[in-house]
Amino acid sequence: MERYCLECGEKLRGRADQKFCSDQCRNTYNNRQNKDETTYMKHINRILRKNRRILKEVNPSGKAKIKKTSLISRGFEFKYFTHVFKNKEGKVYYFCYEYGYLPIDHDYFALVRNKNL
Repeated sequence: MERYCLECGEKLRGRADQKFCSDQCRNTYNNRQNKDETTYMKHINRILRKNRRILKEVNPSGKAKIKKTSLISRGFEFKYFTHVFKNKEGKVYYFCYEYGYLPIDHDYFALVRNKNL
């Protein structure tokens, strides 16, 4: 049974489980397969990096308090975060990597840095 490269269609020689004739064809095929997903992921990762950078800039000491409007004016996007932490008192912290924020009274946020990460 003849087998052909999934990318360029060239006849394959060698191993029975071979799918591509070269590394270039394998890379080109996989890049095309993942293009839409990769574009979306790049967009989300760009937002997460920006959110982290903003939190780092406004919280150089590792603990701070800031108004919500101050974060928004810098371009912070609240719906994007990497993980959530709920402490023993039930307070929910939202994190962008090691930098986090806790919503507190009157549109303020307590900012923290997790040094364990």
